[in-house]
Amino acid sequence: MSTDTTTARPGRRLLARVLAPFLAALALLLLPGPGPGGAIADAASVCHGRPTRTIAFATGELRLYKTRHYACAVTIAKRPGALRPMSVSLQPRGGRPAVKAGRFGRQAGPVTVHALNRCVRVAASVSGRGTATGWILC
Repeated sequence: MSTDTTTARPGRRLLARVLAPFLAALALLLLPGPGPGGAIADAASVCHGRPTRTIAFATGELRLYKTRHYACAVTIAKRPGALRPMSVSLQPRGGRPAVKAGRFGRQAGPVTVHALNRCVRVAASVSGRGTATGWILC
């Protein structure tokens, strides 16, 4: 009793030729890609952890995130566009501040510091106007 495998292979090849492009087209339709709003990255995606504080000021806002071991901060301009001076500073108690300053169009940062069981102090500015906190997240 002999089984002929040569007849089964052309059927499999034909199935693979038809099924592979169909699955690829289906994946392109179902998976999100750049589209309206899809190409703009939200600032929340640059820092790991849960959002802890959002502090608004006249020209932007300061967003602070915390994991168990780290704290992360980013400054977002209220009106993104032209390059302007922006800065963000994050300092753990007993440590040196991590600073990101320069001319940016949308955001300054992220800056991350090790803050396990430590308070942090944050400062941010956009176009010379900004905010600073005392020791928080203690």
